[in-house]
Amino acid sequence: MNVLVVGGAGYIGSHCVRQLIAAGHRPVVLDNLVYGHRDAVAPDLAFYDANLGAEATVGQILRDEKIEVVMHFAAFAYVGESVNDPLKFYFNNVVATLYLLHAMLDAGVKKFVFSSTCATYGVPQSMPITEALPQAPINPYGQTKLDIENALKALAHAHGLSFAAFRYFNAAGAYEDGAIGEHHDPETHLIPLAIDAATGLRPPLQVFGNDYPTPDGTCLRDYVHVDDLSRAHIAVFEKLATPGTALFYNLGTGTPTSVLGVIRAVEKITGKPVPHSFAPRRAGDPPALYADSTKAKTELKWTPKFTSIEPIVATAWKWHQAKPKGYAR
Repeated sequence: MNVLVVGGAGYIGSHCVRQLIAAGHRPVVLDNLVYGHRDAVAPDLAFYDANLGAEATVGQILRDEKIEVVMHFAAFAYVGESVNDPLKFYFNNVVATLYLLHAMLDAGVKKFVFSSTCATYGVPQSMPITEALPQAPINPYGQTKLDIENALKALAHAHGLSFAAFRYFNAAGAYEDGAIGEHHDPETHLIPLAIDAATGLRPPLQVFGNDYPTPDGTCLRDYVHVDDLSRAHIAVFEKLATPGTALFYNLGTGTPTSVLGVIRAVEKITGKPVPHSFAPRRAGDPPALYADSTKAKTELKWTPKFTSIEPIVATAWKWHQAKPKGYAR
């Protein structure tokens, strides 16, 4: 299929582009390179440097490239920034996405795969998190994702849009050959921060809170490999054939790892100590967040290849060894 990957030069999007090619599809990438990296996308692929909210431009791309499915990864995703600058997030994550959806409907493209988040659940009522739990975001980032989920349901009913929204947990790791990986500026994800602390590229790691009601006192999170996420996004294609299909899936391993557990894994894989210190808890950090992905496993026949933290860290380490400064040359 011809697939427009919006945000296809970003971390998850670029990995999905590679998985699409491996599965025999033809990806077309749209990315404004605000956070994405041109080097994350093979030079021979169709690439458009454009904003997702540029409706006329997007519409022309959809027609010219004969797009059949759109995958959307182009959200702003820094939670703290969303609290301090909510309008930035609402304009990009909601307003621009609505322009994208309008361009799709106008071009007759009615299959959509949406990158959502477990942040739509807020502080969950129970663990593990199932799709049936109430959604009550506690920050603008999570709220913007939920707003689009609700818009998608309305468009499915009114216009026959078929969509799947994937609520994922902590995306981690890198492509297995080390060719592409995780490079954010600023970097906020634990594994690359721990690796950089171990190699001396960053100051010692700060661990926020060691007094949580968890086995070692640090937060528990569900780390899911970026390629496993990508494979789920592709596995849903065949379920979008019926107009008006509305699907929601959690994506995680269901096996949480503590912050100290990640540090130990990084130390084992790299053979280097991870200098770290403890700091007070961050407001709004729940003690534990992990997924029940039974629905995705049952309906999509999705089975994560990476089910524990060490193999995930090993792929990240391979990328960091090849590109210690990421895509910066």
